[in-house]
Amino acid sequence: MSLKIRIDDSAPPYEQVRAQISEQARSGVLPVGYRLPTVRGLAESLGLAVNTVAKAYRALETDGVIETRGRNGTFVAAAGSAAVREASSAAQAYVERVRRLGLGEGEALAAVRDALRAAYEE
Repeated sequence: MSLKIRIDDSAPPYEQVRAQISEQARSGVLPVGYRLPTVRGLAESLGLAVNTVAKAYRALETDGVIETRGRNGTFVAAAGSAAVREASSAAQAYVERVRRLGLGEGEALAAVRDALRAAYEE
């Protein structure tokens, strides 16, 4: 697992950790079942506060990207159901909002494409 925290990045460190682990899990760099470092161990290796890494791990667990198995550790979760449900719920909320705003399908999709492009540009 290779993570890099950029001081000059506008994203806070916990978000950088969350985004990088999420992307590595999604792309298969971190396979399902991969055991992640402990919160303390990762914080030490990245030079971050323990609470910063703990916040990232909590967000990842909420997103269904990782799962904590008590004393056994934290692992990359099987992709799918929790993350798909969360994305579906967010998409439904977005659709309801753009309809209330009076936007058409083309405008709504363009907004999503722009947001995705901005989020994934490096």
